Amino acid sequence: MALLELEGVVAGYVEGIDILNGLSLGVTKGTLTGIIGPNGAGKSTSLKTVFGFLHPRAGRIVFDGHDVGRLAPHALKQLGIGYVPQGANVFPQLTVDENLQIGTWVFRHDRARVAAMLERAYAAFPRLRDKRRLRATVLSGGEAKMLSVAKELVTEPSLLLVDEPSAGLAPRIAEQVYERLREVQAAGVTILLVDQNITKAVEVSDYLYMLEMGRVRREGPRQAFADQLRELIRDALLGA
Repeated sequence: MALLELEGVVAGYVEGIDILNGLSLGVTKGTLTGIIGPNGAGKSTSLKTVFGFLHPRAGRIVFDGHDVGRLAPHALKQLGIGYVPQGANVFPQLTVDENLQIGTWVFRHDRARVAAMLERAYAAFPRLRDKRRLRATVLSGGEAKMLSVAKELVTEPSLLLVDEPSAGLAPRIAEQVYERLREVQAAGVTILLVDQNITKAVEVSDYLYMLEMGRVRREGPRQAFADQLRELIRDALLGA
């Protein structure tokens, strides 16, 4: 069952210049779905369009059976969609705990629920528990990325959009972030992942889409992409 569907979506940042040119894809509930492709293919733009930073000029975005293509980010968040952008999306002068509490703001009057949300976040990201009283400025790049993910998860989204989770991270730290994402998926959160790391995206995704010029060039389950990994990397680098 598709939790999210894009049907012929056309969108861009400037009037008359479209980045997405009839993009159609689906995300099955409970899966980790990857989007790969060369620079400029529309990968990050697809996530921004799903999350309401851009509105489609044509086509439909359907989430859990509802057309959400004209909704604002805050309304999509209330419906159960979380978004983790590139880089560390944290407030550096606030503590780890305060950053997470910002994620629970809409539930702030239900103290028991907020406490339970925070506990789940620390259970999923135990390294953050040890630093909960420290300012986010002291976190490593990997810990800051984990905090960005945890800050979205406290609202218990059914769909998490993740853009370039390994960007700027050392391989060992990036591996830990991917491990946490798979654990999040195993706990029941559907994930749509955009990644330049083709090898890792193929490894962690259940199903993948390769974009080119704002459209799907190829799609299939993990194994179909794993069998052609070298060709995929070449195409992603060259845009061929």
